[in-house]
Amino acid sequence: MTAIIEKVSTHVAVLGLGYVGCVSAACLARLGHQITGIDVDEFKVRRIQEGRAPFFEPGLEELVHQGVEGGRLTATTLVDRGLSEADIAFICVGTPSESKGDLGLEQLRRVTTDIARAVKGRVKPLIVAVRSTVFPGTCADVVTPILSGLEGVSIICNPEFLREGSAVRDFMEPSLLVVGGPDAAARRVAALYEALGVQACLVSLQAAEMIKLACNAYHAVKICFANEIGSLAAAMGVSGDEVMATLCRDTKLNVSTAYLRPGFAFGGSCLLKDLRALTYRAGRLDICLPLLESGLPSNDAHLRRAIQNVLDLPPGPIGIFGLAFKENTDDLRESPALTLLTYLAGKGRDVRVFDPHIRIENLYGSNRGYALSTIPNIECLMAPTLEGLLGWAAHLVLAQKPSPPVAAAIARSGLPVLNLCP
Repeated sequence: MTAIIEKVSTHVAVLGLGYVGCVSAACLARLGHQITGIDVDEFKVRRIQEGRAPFFEPGLEELVHQGVEGGRLTATTLVDRGLSEADIAFICVGTPSESKGDLGLEQLRRVTTDIARAVKGRVKPLIVAVRSTVFPGTCADVVTPILSGLEGVSIICNPEFLREGSAVRDFMEPSLLVVGGPDAAARRVAALYEALGVQACLVSLQAAEMIKLACNAYHAVKICFANEIGSLAAAMGVSGDEVMATLCRDTKLNVSTAYLRPGFAFGGSCLLKDLRALTYRAGRLDICLPLLESGLPSNDAHLRRAIQNVLDLPPGPIGIFGLAFKENTDDLRESPALTLLTYLAGKGRDVRVFDPHIRIENLYGSNRGYALSTIPNIECLMAPTLEGLLGWAAHLVLAQKPSPPVAAAIARSGLPVLNLCP
């Protein structure tokens, strides 16, 4: 592990010396900043004052020792003393699960109240950076009210992505750096990490709060997915390791950003069919796959949310752009847009649809059969041209991503747009 010592140091107070706080304090000291750790636990404070880590984490003891010996790291139980010279205060307290699963914010409230008392009447500006895992809105609804009325205090969110057992490496070699909040304060906090050579993602305050939860949820889902595929493969006499190792070699569609964007429900002739087949075969083999079994209900629930969003539009003709299950195809099989059209028509809404690649008279085979069996009068609901749809509709629903020329025409129309696939 290597790091470049910062030439310009910032005084940072770290409130909470557990895994996140202690690692953050020691690593920031390694980067050349002046760090004061603050904790009510006298044992943790004493250990750091002695140049020792309060718990085992690879590489941490050495960093704590170096920081203390170099005069860049100290610790105290006194909030007033710890914050007296601080430019930035990191809140690194735990937010443990409550009995019903909610995040417990008692420690966050206590520490924020301690900060408010300690800096009351001070002139020097202070940035309060929440590193604890919290729900979106926590900084605004919990932290801000406690610190309201204090001059020169800014609040940002700087979530941590540290794993126990590799926390020091995760800090010094970050895969993601997120800072959310007011621009000037966010950039000041991001500057703490400049020596690490990672570009900070500067986002909104609530986005920063949500990103940490989204990352952990994604990691959990990936583990569950690999385990379920491995279990089903083993039951069918196939090596799950071989399957997943090969799956991961595809970095264009599998281990990539593909499909990781909120949008419309999925459809088509492959995903739904194969997911049904996998869960059916698992059932025959008495293999329980809760994650994979939840895929179709999750997709249906997302489609219902989209339908309700359209139904909530004010009265007036509704135009839909896109009928195939995705752009650049004329495949209507299990298209969510077709389901949307069916539902709206069934509810008596005045609706028309245009898809640049679909002419009902040109469809054939199972594709034509599926369309006509779903909506026998579908041809009556098809707008012949985009211009005709835009001139007729009072509201436009995008069930498909439009091409740049189409997007430009939609923008020129001035129609209010509900985008189901942003």
